[in-house]
Amino acid sequence: MFPKQMFHPHGFKNIEEDGRITGFCFEMKIQYYRGITLSILRNIEVVVDGAEYPRESIRFTVNGETFTLDEMRTVISNRWLFGQYGTVTVLTEGGLTPGSHHITCTQTIAPSYMPHILVHAGEYDFEL
Repeated sequence: MFPKQMFHPHGFKNIEEDGRITGFCFEMKIQYYRGITLSILRNIEVVVDGAEYPRESIRFTVNGETFTLDEMRTVISNRWLFGQYGTVTVLTEGGLTPGSHHITCTQTIAPSYMPHILVHAGEYDFEL
């Protein structure tokens, strides 16, 4: 829908825990025309500089709660609203190096009232 407006331009950063970098995160908006319960967000795929990160290493945070992608399949009490930023965290030792990067992120949404699954990708160049 709005791939250029999908990413928060200042929402990219490495995550530090106990003095070591354990991953990176970024903020993005939903690529759908309305808010959704997390249970219909089927997948988030993250590729940075050609490196694809496994589903198991991805976490999603919205409204102060964090979930794995598999946990979200059962979450019907938390909604990701249109225009709201959610945080995607990728757990990877060392995070990303300082400098320029290119991200492609794909959201897969399966609304119960539609006969097909919606797949929306966005790309963005950012500095860390």
